[in-house]
Amino acid sequence: MEETINIIRSASIPEREEIIVDFAQWLRTASQEALVYGEGRFALMSANMAEAIRMNADELARDNPETTERVLQQVCAMISQFKAAYPHRVLSRSVH
Repeated sequence: MEETINIIRSASIPEREEIIVDFAQWLRTASQEALVYGEGRFALMSANMAEAIRMNADELARDNPETTERVLQQVCAMISQFKAAYPHRVLSRSVH
């Protein structure tokens, strides 16, 4: 993920938008995994952030690359903190 953040400055606007949407999807996936682990607050916060990023991806892509880079670094930090707390990947999201 960090490598992707570094190419934001040199990417075109459509490429930036695609990268931003990918990061939002990764955050959304972390949100769903957080629900499985019982981390409701993290799940809610990350789902809301992912949705806000996804809805504003076009504006972020056209905006200053430094701003986009900072947002993506925050997403990366959130995902890293969650993965550090729960290092084992969720294989099934079935809830009974």
